[in-house]
Amino acid sequence: MKRDLQALRGGKGGHRKMRNYGAEAVSKINAGVVEDIISLNAKMTDFWASAHGWAPDDAANLLSKSRLDRQVSLSRTLHLWIDRDPMTDGELILAWANLGALLEGTLKFFISVYYLDFQKDIEALKKASAYDFKKMTHKEPDGLTLDVLRKFVVQKNLFEAAHPEMFQLVQSRRNALHAYKDRELGTVTEFRDSVHGYMKFLTEVNHRVPYPDWR
Repeated sequence: MKRDLQALRGGKGGHRKMRNYGAEAVSKINAGVVEDIISLNAKMTDFWASAHGWAPDDAANLLSKSRLDRQVSLSRTLHLWIDRDPMTDGELILAWANLGALLEGTLKFFISVYYLDFQKDIEALKKASAYDFKKMTHKEPDGLTLDVLRKFVVQKNLFEAAHPEMFQLVQSRRNALHAYKDRELGTVTEFRDSVHGYMKFLTEVNHRVPYPDWR
């Protein structure tokens, strides 16, 4: 099973291979992906919740007031949805909201780590609506919406193309939380694939942030 799990996590289109597995195997694979997400968010929280002394002061201050611990709690909550099939409309809406909150938090975390770089590209900030024209300065990352965060990382070309595609899909599906207006909810399979995509994105973020004298 470990080899199967690794194979499904690697390579483009890996999620489609799950069609060749039985329900029990798929359940174990999905549970393993959620456990990886929990582990990665816990690692980031343990290290980055207190970055004073070596990280730039502005970045450390921003990270210290962030609720990174809630990223871990939201990661655990994915277990509620990952094997639920079928889902009611209400369950699918909440599942997408769960994943969208995690994605938004991870993007805020990444930008906060590189807070000094974030401030420098005024044109990218303006194009992403991350610039306050009245105050003539950038908006704080912890107050940005998922839409603005997504636009900024696309403007800066910070991640490979597959990730922004996932960002766009999760954002669109999460907007169904405003349930009064008719919106496309997607499918259970689409949600599961997006959880796998988030895990790959989170893995890349983990590799791209520094852990001085820690790992």
